[in-house]
Amino acid sequence: MTDLSEDGAEFPARRRGQGELENQVLAVLREASEPVPVAWVRERLGGGLAYTTVITILTRLRAKGAVERERDGRSFRWTAVADEAGLAALRMRKVLDAEADRQAVLASFVTALPPNEERLLRELLAQNAEEEEG
Repeated sequence: MTDLSEDGAEFPARRRGQGELENQVLAVLREASEPVPVAWVRERLGGGLAYTTVITILTRLRAKGAVERERDGRSFRWTAVADEAGLAALRMRKVLDAEADRQAVLASFVTALPPNEERLLRELLAQNAEEEEG
């Protein structure tokens, strides 16, 4: 796949980082006021992505719990149920779920945080505990 520069010269298309396309698809879906078809998502993404590529990304996002779909004739309409932060949290949870010693992983994670982020995490946990009590 190639792109054109302003002067018409061809150069290889930039390869997206891991998760970048998923984040772009989520951002496009969040713009929609109602469930939308794949073609709508593809059109707004631009860049000439194949229809099947967009379907693959949507299917992966659905498996992660970040989007939902509803039947529309022979195809589907898609809706975002997570934002970029939610998708990152789903990824983190998947990694944690794959580990046998969750306590060791969490302890290692927390001890590696800079002090300001550890403080933020503690505040969020305290806030969450208060919400569960009240």
